[in-house]
Amino acid sequence: MENRKRFRKKEDYKLRTHMIHGNYESKKWDYDHHVVPPVSHTTAFRLSSLGRGARGFVQFASADEHLSGHIPIYIYDRLEEPTRSMLEENLAYAEGGEICVTFATGMASVSGALGAALQKGQEVVAHHMLYGCTYSLMTNWLPRMGMCARFTDFLKPESVAASITPSTRVLYFETPVNPTMELIDLAAIRGVADRANAGREDQDKLLVIVDNTFATPFCQRPMRLGADVVVESLTKGLGGFGTDMGGAVIASKDWYNLLMLYRKDFGGVLSPRSAWGVLVYGLPTLATRMSNMQKTAQRVAEFLSEHPKVESVSYPGGECFPQKALARRQMLNPDGKFAPGSMMYFVLKPGTSKQTRAEKLVDYLAEHAYSVTLAVSLGQIKTLIEHPFSMTHSALPDEEKRAFGMHPEGIRLSIGLEDWHDIIRDLELALEKV
Repeated sequence: MENRKRFRKKEDYKLRTHMIHGNYESKKWDYDHHVVPPVSHTTAFRLSSLGRGARGFVQFASADEHLSGHIPIYIYDRLEEPTRSMLEENLAYAEGGEICVTFATGMASVSGALGAALQKGQEVVAHHMLYGCTYSLMTNWLPRMGMCARFTDFLKPESVAASITPSTRVLYFETPVNPTMELIDLAAIRGVADRANAGREDQDKLLVIVDNTFATPFCQRPMRLGADVVVESLTKGLGGFGTDMGGAVIASKDWYNLLMLYRKDFGGVLSPRSAWGVLVYGLPTLATRMSNMQKTAQRVAEFLSEHPKVESVSYPGGECFPQKALARRQMLNPDGKFAPGSMMYFVLKPGTSKQTRAEKLVDYLAEHAYSVTLAVSLGQIKTLIEHPFSMTHSALPDEEKRAFGMHPEGIRLSIGLEDWHDIIRDLELALEKV
């Protein structure tokens, strides 16, 4: 360990390398002699004295203790444990934040961020197109706690500014937007928040919370572009293999106490086994997976764009993508290279039958394709296809979905690691049948 410290610091290495090797100087657990970090399997930890136990409770949820480099006093899994803590160190580093708190699912992380940010009587202003469960959380559950959500078009910063009231505490959006793949200008929304914050006390300042699930920290790091808080589903691109659920909130150290106490009391804790999977398999392979998937995505997008039965294709790397300049400014990998990701949304031209062409295409692929799988979720090594209008975004009213750019003929495609020839051939055969 001492010899390694004499040479290059971890900050001198590329993020891609750091995601593989992690923080070998972690004080969360002594695994300096393990090539692969171990996984902890205990709900409670032995304490050597009553005084040590009491000290552990005092130190819990203290950002100063968390960032001090001291070995924590572990007490109970729901509070803090080493496998999860090691993952959190590496996720905070990857996203460019000071701290990370992980949760049992992506939706638990969204709930945690909003729960820590909002108080009774405050509101969130959100982009009018959101993942269906996030929309449901904001419209069904926040009002029960005396909070409310209002929706506007974040593609128009002036609309966001006009929607802010004295009660507004959070500006919330996804970018790229799920499922339509529109991009929201992070710097522009940061500017809206800064102008609104000019006359506010610190405790009332607007917070910008960004869901970075589609992009992952390989393609985009919103905190460096103006976000106060990033939420991310570990189940998707960061996990990568579709075996474990999880979520994360990345923020400055000022958030650590609130997020840890929220997680402790609401109980949405990421299991050590799930944390270990992301730590050992997901995060270390993210750069390799995403680099290859977006190459295939580029080819698939080109194929779909040229097909006579396809009305439009929305992919940040596409030549016809309407926000091309913003994509190349905002979606960059840690080396500063354009990284459009592996997600796309395409709309088929309407057919003549009662059943939409999108439904026919998805059903055909589900029955006949080998390289394309009908399944929700995204970011896996397998190519996944789904119909957002009737599936993942069914919680949104139909008239709102149509008004905000989601089409009954729209299909969401998450590109995996299969050979691109096979993916295109399966799509080609399916398009012949609709």
